[in-house]
Amino acid sequence: MPLGLSALVSAAVLFVGTHFILSHPARAPLVAKLGEKGFLALYSLVALITLGGMGHAFAKAPRGPWLFEPMSDWAWIVASVLTIVALVLLVGSFRGNPALPGSEGKAAGKEPAGVFLITRHPMMWGIAIWGAAHILVMPDARTFVFMGAFIVLALAGAALQDKKKEQLDPAWPEWEAKTSFWPNLSGLAGASIVTWFVALVAWLAITFSHMPLGGIPAGVWRWLG
Repeated sequence: MPLGLSALVSAAVLFVGTHFILSHPARAPLVAKLGEKGFLALYSLVALITLGGMGHAFAKAPRGPWLFEPMSDWAWIVASVLTIVALVLLVGSFRGNPALPGSEGKAAGKEPAGVFLITRHPMMWGIAIWGAAHILVMPDARTFVFMGAFIVLALAGAALQDKKKEQLDPAWPEWEAKTSFWPNLSGLAGASIVTWFVALVAWLAITFSHMPLGGIPAGVWRWLG
C-alpha cells in the first residue's frame, strides 16, 4: 500500500474511531466531568481535528488507478440524482428530528412526516448516499477510503444510535415501529416543496463550487461549463 494511502487509512480509522468512542463508551464519564456543553465542545474539537487530518491525508494520497471503470456521463447522472436525494434527506432532517441533541423525549406520540416517511435516520442516510455518489464517479482507492469512512460512520452510527435511544428514551421503540431504518424511497413524495427547493439550490451551489475548489465540474455544470 502506498505511503500516502496508508496515512489516509490511518486518518480515516482515527476519524471514525474517535466518533464512536466519544459517542458511546466515553460519553457518560466525560459528560459527568465536563458537563453536556463541555462534552459537546470536546466532541466538536476532536471531530474537526480528525476530519481536517483525513482531508489533508486525502489530498496527499495518490489518485487512481480506477477500482472499476466509471460509467462516464451515466455515472454523473446517477450520482447527481443520488446527491439531490441525499440533500433532501439532510435538509429535512433538521426539522422535527427526535434524534438530534437536546430532543430527548420528543419521539413520544410523534407521527412520521416529511423525510421521516423515508427513514428515521435521514441525516445519516443523506451522508451515506452522498458518499456513495462520490465513489460512483471517482472509484479509486483514496475515494473509497475517504467516502467509506463517512458511510461507515453514518450507517453504523445510526444503528448504534437506535440501541442507545432504546435504553435512554422509553418512546424510541414506538418511533422505531412507525419508521424504517432502511430508506423507503416512495416516501420522497412526502418531503415538502420547501425542502426540495432548498436541496436543489444547495445542490447547484455545491456542485458549482467543485470547479474552483477541486478542478472537477460536477452536477449540471459538467454539461453547461
